[in-house]
Amino acid sequence: MAKLYFRYGAMNSGKTTAMLQVAHNYEEKGMKVLLLKPSIDTKGYDRVVSRLGIDRKVDFLVSNTDSLKVLLEPFRKSVHCIIIDEVQFLKKFQIDELFYISNIWDIPVICYGLRTDFLMNGFEGSERLLLIAHSIEELKTICECGKKAITNGRKINGKFVFSGEQCVIDGEENVSYEPLCGKCFIKKREICDV
Repeated sequence: MAKLYFRYGAMNSGKTTAMLQVAHNYEEKGMKVLLLKPSIDTKGYDRVVSRLGIDRKVDFLVSNTDSLKVLLEPFRKSVHCIIIDEVQFLKKFQIDELFYISNIWDIPVICYGLRTDFLMNGFEGSERLLLIAHSIEELKTICECGKKAITNGRKINGKFVFSGEQCVIDGEENVSYEPLCGKCFIKKREICDV
């Protein structure tokens, strides 16, 4: 039986690199992979982009109203794996459809994304995956202090901020993100609150 996988990690934990490696591994064996990402993720537009400098065009940009069952039905008999980048931006109903696809269509679905936002609040897609995915795996990275990072700090013009919209894409409007351990997150937030 195929499974629904959720592989999450803080920014810079190698999610996109790992995802591209998985796609390569399937294709090296002659198997067809479909690569998707939410259209709200404008970084790279129709490509997934790794910090290591590798990228790949996606097969589908998914809007928040798209039915994944309808979108992927034509490929049901020919695809061996469905891989999704930035899965946190999908809606609950779309995650439920991925669960259906993995169980009923018997196609592995491997999702990569963030668990929480820059305020340590959950994303709709990630919250649903944490509840229903067959397999949950953390991809690890480190904080500037050397400890394991568990969240992401948002910076605007190089300064940490702790207010704003949940979804602001890295690289747009002078926004960047930095992986942080819990202790550093709290310290940086306290400094901003002063």
